[in-house]
Amino acid sequence: MKNAISPSAHAAQVSVTATEAKNEFGRVLERVIQGTTTFITRHGAAKAVLMPIEEYDALSDAAQTQLHNLTNEFDALLLRMQTSRARVAMKSAFNASPKQMGRAALAAVRSRG
Repeated sequence: MKNAISPSAHAAQVSVTATEAKNEFGRVLERVIQGTTTFITRHGAAKAVLMPIEEYDALSDAAQTQLHNLTNEFDALLLRMQTSRARVAMKSAFNASPKQMGRAALAAVRSRG
């Protein structure tokens, strides 16, 4: 491996070619285990990444938290749409004539300023 891994042992990120990753996988893996994120390139473009498990877990946990928050937000919005007032408003909207819809649209635009 012709210095494929960064000359600095303290680098947070390095890149290696796919061939170097294949031929020197043990070394590449050891660097990843030590905390270095490693991009694997082919023809000069990053194609894959190896990262420490702790970094993966942090990314995965963040995605789960975001999904949980979005789920809660969706559930709250859905709950608000299930009220009798919302049901009456939707029924009214579906039964409105084009003229009534036009008036409602103008009123909404005017109220927003």
